[in-house]
Amino acid sequence: MADIKEMIQMKKRHFDVETDGFYGAYWKCKTGSDCAMIAMIGDDPEDYLARTSVKWLHKLGVNVMTMSPGKKDYGHHNYPLERIEKAINWLKMNSNQKIGIVGASTTGTLALTAVSYFEDITLTIGLTPSDFIWQGFMQGKKDGCKEWPIDGESLFSYKGEPLPYMPFCYKHPDYWHVIEKETKRTGDMINSRKLFDDSEAVHAITEEMIKIEKIYGTLLLIGAEDDVLWDTAKYIRRMKQRMKEHPHTCRLEYVIYEHGTHFVFPESMLRTMLPVGSGIFMKLAFQAARNIRYHTRYNLIFDS
Repeated sequence: MADIKEMIQMKKRHFDVETDGFYGAYWKCKTGSDCAMIAMIGDDPEDYLARTSVKWLHKLGVNVMTMSPGKKDYGHHNYPLERIEKAINWLKMNSNQKIGIVGASTTGTLALTAVSYFEDITLTIGLTPSDFIWQGFMQGKKDGCKEWPIDGESLFSYKGEPLPYMPFCYKHPDYWHVIEKETKRTGDMINSRKLFDDSEAVHAITEEMIKIEKIYGTLLLIGAEDDVLWDTAKYIRRMKQRMKEHPHTCRLEYVIYEHGTHFVFPESMLRTMLPVGSGIFMKLAFQAARNIRYHTRYNLIFDS
């Protein structure tokens, strides 16, 4: 309860797309720091997950800029990379000498994509990311579906143009029906792996691949073999191979757990997020976690 009260009382500066060019919040570390992390964890830059990431990163001694697509926008479609560029520029103008970025799931993919464009970021952490960009999607309620693909839109855009993307082979409403059927079959909280595997099988991925060889500094990729949202382990191995095939300057580190499903957050962050017990949540949410002793443990060291 004390941790929750502390998170509610944390001070921040808010940013809006209309006035500042991006949607986010800046949380200055009390101990003072000239390093900052852009954290894209949670649906809103001030929700519980975002505040949890702030508390976790503050313990590591860095300032934090939390970001998300937009107010009450829970989809990912043609997100302008310029918003991250504007956030980077603001951080630089406000005494942050070193800047990193961390994202999980779709925002992990966003983090990798953005850093391949902007060299000011020198620490990139991708938690269960993909190595390619896919079709944009929206979440909400439509024809009995909670999520649907958007025709002609990518996950991300730059300079007003959608970035090349892998289209889904299932259209609305079949897109959601596939997820729904697999989720029911496996007993997971949500299972979309078939959606991604089937789409990649019918659409060869070429231009959609993220050019991770253009990333500067340190790149840390983390995933699990039993991820049921998509095949993160395969994607990370492909990124490792891509590094071997392309000249690059960044240092790649990666961890692929046998178990961990789609939520391979640091144990210290999970304890802050779920003080009752992360293992209990995982066993309730994912079938694979019911059959193994769940743990996700790794340490992150920030080079300041």
